[in-house]
Amino acid sequence: EVQLVESGGGLVQAGGSLRLSCAASGFTFGDFVIGWFRQVPGKRREGVARISGSDGSTAYKNSGKGRFSISSDNAENMVYLQMNSLTPEDSAVYYCAAGHWRNGLGVATWQYDYWGQGTQVTVSS
Repeated sequence: EVQLVESGGGLVQAGGSLRLSCAASGFTFGDFVIGWFRQVPGKRREGVARISGSDGSTAYKNSGKGRFSISSDNAENMVYLQMNSLTPEDSAVYYCAAGHWRNGLGVATWQYDYWGQGTQVTVSS
């Protein structure tokens, strides 16, 4: 059974940092791309960043460029999202997702087959 479990969300002041973790299980890590997405109520889920399980290559959407960093520990099947210089606009539920490499290396929701339950990030001003 595929499982993606996010952790590390919480309340942080503007300018602060958080590190989100995603524990992946039930699939061959190297065959998948792991992405981070976020969603606020009433808005579409948007991609933040992704990392390839096979070669560790990364890509970022505008929301994550410059302030966020995605990394992985393939031995532990873990993916992390380090978020710095947070602003209230970063407040959202953050989701970890896994998509088979055949779906491509993008950060679009349709490319991802499995999703976690999400972790809430709230940035106060």
